[in-house]
Amino acid sequence: MKVVAINGSPRPAGNCAMALGRVGERLGGRGIGFEVIQVGDKAMRGCMACGACFKRQDGRCAFGADGLDAAVEAMAAADGIILASPVHYSGVGGTMKSFLDRAFYVAGANGGLFRHKVGAALVAVRRSGGSSALDCLNHYLSYSEMIVATSNYWNIVHGRQVGEMEQDAEGVQTVELLADNLAWILEMREAAKGSVPEPGPVKKVMTSFVR
Repeated sequence: MKVVAINGSPRPAGNCAMALGRVGERLGGRGIGFEVIQVGDKAMRGCMACGACFKRQDGRCAFGADGLDAAVEAMAAADGIILASPVHYSGVGGTMKSFLDRAFYVAGANGGLFRHKVGAALVAVRRSGGSSALDCLNHYLSYSEMIVATSNYWNIVHGRQVGEMEQDAEGVQTVELLADNLAWILEMREAAKGSVPEPGPVKKVMTSFVR
């Protein structure tokens, strides 16, 4: 089994990366592979609403040469996905938002590439705004019919300077427990294969309120 983490921080070695490192260590101890895909320091455009991913049905974005296609392919092949972001004005980083809008739209346009994978979200914040940013990340997971792993508190670590998250004892515990719960769900999911049939996909009903 393998988990792919998307790091939406512009700092590849910042507090988000350190939190993900904690997760990776715990997963590795259970024999689960772990890979971090760095997104936050890339030039990542937002979705152009061109609809090409729905027309082509090839699992790719019309503008995916910026690294998005490779990331989506890795996420689709993984058993679990973690979304991590710093908090910018009580929301996720702009580059991360652009990436997620496109990645999850491509996934949905191609039959639900992330459907029934195990997902988790975490954020790093200096002071406040972490809950709303975390909520934003969880929207992508829940909309995609993913199985969401949780912890004993919201998945938020605090720190401004690199490394300060290590001083947030509760945040560190939260992240480590998140990793343990993520591993447990992955193991249950694997054990259930072939014995517990999963619900089949349905054609989505779209209701528009403006006629």
